[in-house]
Amino acid sequence: MNSGIAYAALAYTLWGLFPIYFKQLQAVPPSEVLVHRIVWTLALVVALLMAMRRWSWLPAALRQPRWMAAFAVSAALLALNWLTYVWAVTSGHVVEASLGYFINPLFSALLGVTLLRERLRTAQWSALALAAVGVGWLTVDAGHLPWIALLLGSSFAVYGLLRKVATLGSLEGLTLETLLLAPVALLAFAWWTYRGDAVFPSSDAGTNALLLLSGPLTALTLLLFAAGARRITLTTLGLLQYISPTLQFALGVWVYREPFDAGRLVGFGLIWTALALYSAEGLWRRREAARVAG
Repeated sequence: MNSGIAYAALAYTLWGLFPIYFKQLQAVPPSEVLVHRIVWTLALVVALLMAMRRWSWLPAALRQPRWMAAFAVSAALLALNWLTYVWAVTSGHVVEASLGYFINPLFSALLGVTLLRERLRTAQWSALALAAVGVGWLTVDAGHLPWIALLLGSSFAVYGLLRKVATLGSLEGLTLETLLLAPVALLAFAWWTYRGDAVFPSSDAGTNALLLLSGPLTALTLLLFAAGARRITLTTLGLLQYISPTLQFALGVWVYREPFDAGRLVGFGLIWTALALYSAEGLWRRREAARVAG
């Protein structure tokens, strides 16, 4: 449990600082950044598995259609989340990206109700309703749905659920996901290179280095997250999740000076209140259960 908390907290801290990293790649199209994240992540995890001689799982996985289907879905969600996030950061939407990860625990709660047939208590339903009001307010205030936040929050909630119940370990699961994504990524990069549109290799050594390091950095955070998720409860994971959007929000508002007027403050405030209610209710229930069991 303690190691799981440490793994997850470190993963969320690194994710919270990701805007600093990807802001340095604004000259690279987000789709090409995505390709490099996939390819270099795969290169790293394959090297790790070769060093550890841990390949016995792969033939068994390839013979299991249900495993492959589940990991194909998680791989697609991972790619969608990565692409959306990189585009948001490089396009000046760090604050809205942070909102996506603020509401991620509430999406996880909805998944619990709809897919796992969990029953929410009154306070939890109230938190979800309050968050819905907050999203509605932001929609009216901006004139459009906060689609970046909704897409990031929902895609990562489903991904987290799939990794929570995955039959493979964190390293093996990430390897299979990137193996499934790599053929499409390599074909896309080959096409861009043929057309002369690829940025890599760049004349700027710093850009080349950042693209090459995107794989190891991505793999490290995902492995830490997966290792933490398998060791702790979804409630604890949801509480630790606030580390990442808090850091992202701070960077967006105070470092990158993105607009955050009174209208957005009201919407965010409603969602923050919903999260506080949801988290406080969960903590109270856990303490009551521990008291009764003790």
